[in-house]
Amino acid sequence: MELLQALVDFVLHLDRHLVELLVRFDVWIYAIVFLVVFAETGFVVTPFLPGDSLLFALGALAAVDTSGTLTPTALVLSLGAAAILGNTANYAIGARIGPPAFSGRYRFLKVEYLRETEDYFRRYGPMTIVLSRFVPIVRTFAPFVAGIGRMPYWRFQAYNIAGGAGWVAAFIAAGYLFGNLPWIKRNFGLVTVLIIVVSVIPMGLMLIRARRERAALRRSRR
Repeated sequence: MELLQALVDFVLHLDRHLVELLVRFDVWIYAIVFLVVFAETGFVVTPFLPGDSLLFALGALAAVDTSGTLTPTALVLSLGAAAILGNTANYAIGARIGPPAFSGRYRFLKVEYLRETEDYFRRYGPMTIVLSRFVPIVRTFAPFVAGIGRMPYWRFQAYNIAGGAGWVAAFIAAGYLFGNLPWIKRNFGLVTVLIIVVSVIPMGLMLIRARRERAALRRSRR
């Protein structure tokens, strides 16, 4: 419970905690946020880590960092690499575990998330690897499902690089340009919550639609 409270506090006060990390660790802050982004995209058991909101907050901090430690270019390059490498690791894990991931035997895998990600692939094909970058939870499971489905590796990497670079650049740029507007600075915690809510809406709509379709299918079989 204490760990969960600490995580919630960190996410809701990202702007303040990132300043503290920058002051304490200086250039090593890159290594810290690299690991967070890598883990959020690389391990199916850590989709709860901050992604969109972290990138936005880092962009905002880079805009006012007078020390010159944080720059948009360095953030995009380093965290773009973290996102791409994270997805690559996730793909490899999926390829290793294979179809049994859908059997329910792995308690740490939420089968419903796997199913919804499969639905994304049915709807959008390989573009799922790009589009999922902007949908929390789905972006964590998409490379895993791609590995399970044995998507050709170099095809996966082409979409992976495009998606990872685009996702990181978009949110870093948004934070850099808009993160220090007076209203946003005064209500950064609320903005963080709004980013999370808006990001998960597509996943929520997919879950609702899938449940309705399953319910309709069960009724039709009676």
